[in-house]
Amino acid sequence: MPSTKPQLTTREVFARNLRRARRLKDLTQESLALDAGVPRAYLSRVERGGINLSIDSADSLARAIGIPLHELVDPAKFQGLD
Repeated sequence: MPSTKPQLTTREVFARNLRRARRLKDLTQESLALDAGVPRAYLSRVERGGINLSIDSADSLARAIGIPLHELVDPAKFQGLD
């Protein structure tokens, strides 16, 4: 019987992709948080999937990192980059 991975929630996908994109762009949490206008601790919780953030907050983070929001919620994006 083939093993199946549990499906990630959209929040988990966003968290994973945001963290991977930030690292690819060689940004610190501090610099991204500053650009997005959010506290660094908030960004840290977002990247861990610990916050059910609003669409406005997700959009602010996407704009600050320079990646379209739809790419940050795409499970196929940024695969294998940890």
